Amino acid sequence: MHVYIYNADIFCTECGNEYAQELQDNNVKDTGDSDEFPQGPYSNGGGEADTPQHCGNCGLFLENPLTKDGNSYVAAAAKRSGRAVGPNGYLETPGEWLAFYDYIEAPPV
Repeated sequence: MHVYIYNADIFCTECGNEYAQELQDNNVKDTGDSDEFPQGPYSNGGGEADTPQHCGNCGLFLENPLTKDGNSYVAAAAKRSGRAVGPNGYLETPGEWLAFYDYIEAPPV
């Protein structure tokens, strides 16, 4: 999935394009600085990370690759029952992650 980086956050294509359009409508120019204007699109959900990434606006799972620590994080989250609030403040759905990261086995509860 392609993503945009803006204001120290990561956004899905739809949200990144909406921010870009809003800024363009207000005559803000793209200077190449992600603090001023959405930069991207970048592939692979923004790249490898220690946790599954979600859009900073709508919460969409961005399907990024994981580090070894990220694999452990997903396995541990799957072991917990129900949903958990993750580091980005959104409710995380380990089942959705396990469907995408199908090489990770959920440990027994």
